Amino acid sequence: MAVGQRPVAYKQNPHRYFVFNKHGLPHPEMDPSTSNPAPKQKRRSYEAAFKLKVVSRAEKSNNSIASREFGVDEKQVREWRKMKADLEMIPKAKKARRGLTTPYGALETELHKWVMECHQNGYCVTRMGIRLRALQMAKDDKLKAPGIENFVASAGWCTGFMNRYGLCLRQRTKISQKLPKDLDEKVMSFHSFIIKQRKIHNYDLGDIGNMDETPMTFDLPSNRTVASLRNKTVLLRTTGNEKNHFTVVLSCLANGTKLRPVIIFKRKTLPKKVNFPPRITVRAHVKGWMDEDGTKKWLEEVWNGRPGAALKKKTSLLV
Repeated sequence: MAVGQRPVAYKQNPHRYFVFNKHGLPHPEMDPSTSNPAPKQKRRSYEAAFKLKVVSRAEKSNNSIASREFGVDEKQVREWRKMKADLEMIPKAKKARRGLTTPYGALETELHKWVMECHQNGYCVTRMGIRLRALQMAKDDKLKAPGIENFVASAGWCTGFMNRYGLCLRQRTKISQKLPKDLDEKVMSFHSFIIKQRKIHNYDLGDIGNMDETPMTFDLPSNRTVASLRNKTVLLRTTGNEKNHFTVVLSCLANGTKLRPVIIFKRKTLPKKVNFPPRITVRAHVKGWMDEDGTKKWLEEVWNGRPGAALKKKTSLLV
């Protein structure tokens, strides 16, 4: 192309054009080498298990062979060989080694062993239990470390400890009872019914009461325990009394007065020579629940014994 002539369009294929300047060179704005730059290669992170595998191969042969086989840079192989001892200490699934190291390494190692022993035996381990155990272990002379006299086992330290050793709170799940779809409508209808009945019969707040019986168990095992992230099953040991139950009857009045509770144990007779608290009523039943006879006794002893019931001859409302 002669000097001074206008740029001409050169058709390379039906879908792409390149523009040349007056010197016969591609135009800078339309240079194919700059119009579609090659994407930058993203940085990759590798797990500790992979790094140890590369290090093992490099030790058997050399760094160059290991880098070619695993597709990593030879410089990375050299760095991984230098930090082999640290890679063996961290979890195999961990990639980066970010964050400050703890100054209480010996204490945390023994504490982690204790957590694993409790987990294997099926004992429940909580975050508070870990913190209390750490404070107890900090007094051991064998686990002394610089600054351990100021160690308080805070909640933040506990979170860091669990992250360093791959621990988390595991919860036992169960199928919960689903609430009805028209729950709000039923509640509003019930409230309207109570308000209407009070207007009709002119009930006092002290004459409106609610009674409900609730089953209780002798053992309430925790649903959460500290366990490793890699464990698929979590074992929790209990006393075996989580299915042994008794019944508690609770009642209150609309003015906020709480009536005397009733406890019903599953047995034929009550034990002798046992002094129960005076403010509760204790009974025995073969099935351990409230039946028709128990309801009649409750009306005579608790409902008719509410404050002011003996002086009132008006009707009352029990829901």
